Amino acid sequence: MSNFAFGTYRITDQNPQHIQALRDAIEAGIPMIDTSSNYMDGSAEMAIALAFREFDDAIKKNVEIVSKYGYIQGTNMLSHKEQPFEAVVEYNEQCFHSIAPSFMQDQLTKSLQRLQRDKIDCYLIHNPEYYLLDALNKNADKDSTLDEMYKRIYEAFIGLEEEVKKGRIGSYGISSNSFAKAHNDPEFLPFEDLITLADKASEKVGNQTHNFTTIQLPLNILEQEGLKCAAWAKSNGLRVLVNRPLNAQKDTQMYRLADYDESASYYNYLNELLDVCDNETLQPLYNLVEELDTNRHKFGWIGDFDSFLYGQILPHVTQSLEQLDEDALTSILISMDLFVAE
Repeated sequence: MSNFAFGTYRITDQNPQHIQALRDAIEAGIPMIDTSSNYMDGSAEMAIALAFREFDDAIKKNVEIVSKYGYIQGTNMLSHKEQPFEAVVEYNEQCFHSIAPSFMQDQLTKSLQRLQRDKIDCYLIHNPEYYLLDALNKNADKDSTLDEMYKRIYEAFIGLEEEVKKGRIGSYGISSNSFAKAHNDPEFLPFEDLITLADKASEKVGNQTHNFTTIQLPLNILEQEGLKCAAWAKSNGLRVLVNRPLNAQKDTQMYRLADYDESASYYNYLNELLDVCDNETLQPLYNLVEELDTNRHKFGWIGDFDSFLYGQILPHVTQSLEQLDEDALTSILISMDLFVAE
């Protein structure tokens, strides 16, 4: 089990099965749970906290928590519009990004609250290459762009070294899809000077040695370029975490490398739920379930469907259910749970 971790990209505290899956993994001895402040808009971290409630401190200490910061989406985007964060890259309308120390401090505080912990074992900068991607779109000079990128990473490292000193994180690192690009790819994020930046940051803060411990990147049967970064990391004493082992990006397309047959029970549960909702009171819920079924094959990949389900459908479902009595609500929730699980 030591080579495996529980990834929580699509995990939410709104799904009891997700929480139970986490509990099962903890009981089985999973040594690490990987999450991020933006996974399901913070719901993944809240699910982790819920999963740990029935375990004692001894078990809790045996599971390393790795989280990340960088994305400005969802509730972060709303906060940014009210009071802007620093050094923000406005990559597109739905995705802003920042690795500024002030934003890191804000996100770390919120992650600790959601996780119900005083310390995160390892805290990663999440895809800092958005600065490079934005500069690429603007046809900016490559050399000056890289200089600014390194400057931003160095400043982030200083902030992270300070958080290690405060005891709010155990170590830090970088999770980057661009580590898996070819060296001549415009989107490639050079990694050879990162330890030098970490050494300078630790010296600036007054730590005896740097606390840069971890690299995370995609590696799978289609994406092999990251092996060069992984080899460099291992030769320099860094830990390598792999994301996307069972899906891959190639030629701007996402590919699922593992699949399963459609559930034979799906349409049974769908029809049962529609039958229960086929009345005037529950007509809004009936319409929502139909919309969910109609749109399920229109998404590029399952993560987009999850965002649609938990971000747009389920909040409206909750409103529709508020008017029901307890018995009717219990019946609907059972049917809804069976349908969504399929």
